Amino acid sequence: MEQKKFKTEVSELLQLIIHSLYSHKEIFLRELVSNSSDALDKLKYLTLTDEKLKDLSFDPRIDISFTEEGEKKTLTISDNGLGMNHDDLGDNLGTIASSGTKKFLSSLTDDQKKDSNLIGQFGVGFYSAFMVADKVEVVSRKAGEEQAWKWSSTGKGSYSLEEAVRDSHGSTITLYLNDEGNEYANRWQIEQLVKKYSDHIAYPIFLSYDQTNYDDKKKDKEGNAQKNVEHKVEQINSSSALWRRSKSELTDEQYKEFYKQSSYDSEEPLFYVHTRAEGSSEYITLFYIPSKAPFDLYHADYRPGVKLYVKRVYITDDDKELLPSYLRFVRGVIDSEDLPLNVSREILQQNRVMSAIRNASVKKLLGEFQKTSEQNPDLYAKFIEQYNRPLKEGLYSDYANRDALLELVRFKSSSQEGYVSLASYKERMPSDQKSIYYIAGGKESTLKASPLLESYRKKGFEVLIMSDDIDDIVIGSIGTYKEVPLKAINKSGAVDDLKEAKDEEPTKEAKSLVKKIKKALGDKVKDVVVSSRLVEAPAVVVVDENDPSVQMQQILKSMGQGDFEDVKPILEINIEDAMIKKIDASDDNEYIENLCSVLLDQALLAEGVMPKDPVAFTKKLHSLLSK
Repeated sequence: MEQKKFKTEVSELLQLIIHSLYSHKEIFLRELVSNSSDALDKLKYLTLTDEKLKDLSFDPRIDISFTEEGEKKTLTISDNGLGMNHDDLGDNLGTIASSGTKKFLSSLTDDQKKDSNLIGQFGVGFYSAFMVADKVEVVSRKAGEEQAWKWSSTGKGSYSLEEAVRDSHGSTITLYLNDEGNEYANRWQIEQLVKKYSDHIAYPIFLSYDQTNYDDKKKDKEGNAQKNVEHKVEQINSSSALWRRSKSELTDEQYKEFYKQSSYDSEEPLFYVHTRAEGSSEYITLFYIPSKAPFDLYHADYRPGVKLYVKRVYITDDDKELLPSYLRFVRGVIDSEDLPLNVSREILQQNRVMSAIRNASVKKLLGEFQKTSEQNPDLYAKFIEQYNRPLKEGLYSDYANRDALLELVRFKSSSQEGYVSLASYKERMPSDQKSIYYIAGGKESTLKASPLLESYRKKGFEVLIMSDDIDDIVIGSIGTYKEVPLKAINKSGAVDDLKEAKDEEPTKEAKSLVKKIKKALGDKVKDVVVSSRLVEAPAVVVVDENDPSVQMQQILKSMGQGDFEDVKPILEINIEDAMIKKIDASDDNEYIENLCSVLLDQALLAEGVMPKDPVAFTKKLHSLLSK
């Protein structure tokens, strides 16, 4: 017998599960049954594609049994799936494959640790058995191999591996129940939990139990009805692929239960889309939108949420090509009638049938999002709260569906509460407004306080507040919406829209002042211009139309992309401001230089950007204040 220690991550995870999740302990059965279903999925696929296993006798099923007599009650879950050999048991039950799991677990709050949903998301559901068991044994034999192996552990830091005997391939998990788990050595409890969590598992789940019958016509010596114990084996789940059933025979409750069981989410989905396509390509899709964004939505190694089946045979749940990355939050199933069973992932990415399914699925989902926005604005607001940013990624990456996505994305506004669409913005535009105005780069609160908004508010022009970090890149690539140009008010191009003939005169008169400020700032700025839109602020910084904003420069610089030393801001000045008038009136070069430098740094701070030299800024500010 080999005695081995768990990897550190497993020990930490076991502590988290055993001590934090007792209120959700019933989910252990869901996890173990799901693992058995996965093992059956894998073997079913291999019997169709692997030459060595094509002649294997395979009648997939899951069996549950229990002992309720004696000192120690037990619960056993058995399957005739793929099974595991010595190395598989060590790799799958002694370690956690996900490299980010430990880091993520350490960042959880106490409330988050009580969320049973977390277990399934990590593919570590097996360990939930230790919530209800003092000891867990796994006897497993891999399909195509003769030797079986036994893995056992008390969940206290180590496990053992030894040779064992099993009549056929598959795995048998035996739980030696603790005081918390004794209630599950019960027929009614098991039936209830299987119905609740695993009714739509695609394989039959059988429960073995002893039923005691009493015959009143026959009496024992004491005169009591004669007792007869009958051993029964009954199927306790419906074992049908729900997505292949007609919409008319499914209830809303069935749809939601299937989602919870298949996605390990304890909350109901926002909505779902069930489609059966017939014709040149036959397939079924059942897509769900989770009520909360998946925890790994913005991780590079996010886990895809859509499973691919071919004629009900599970193929993969780990292919990021089934839907575009900006729809990675979607959960559900694609079941094709036309793909070959032995399709490989490489072929899958270039397969014509799969490409058609993917394109049609994207259009269907976007169409459903649009319909929801029109028919149920409150539900769509919840959707946008979670998934607005990924949709914006689609604007940049999915040119074919850009028009549809432009109708779906939402933005904050300088004049409206909540989120607004581009369509509603356009409807509100005054007749003399030439462009759709927006300000991007920085926090929402900073953008809403920008001095640049002053004159737009005065004219009754709405400005879209774009505070997502990708807005600058995405919106800049669009250009127009329904033939109306989109213009960033913190770029030089938007200034021309507000200029009037009366603004030309002050600009001419201020030529010497502009020259004086340019000289004082030197190469810190690209240009100095007289503003036609500032009301209260002395100055603001904008960038040239073709340059990245000051905030975008910082983001790209933090990512190690590009050299922005030569990208200088344009300083826009308000010649009616007292501070600017002081510069105009003074002949003290040192005073003028300090004042202009502080003016520029103040304008940068107003945009949420730190001055390049904060120490010099504070010294100059102190010098000016002391005068």
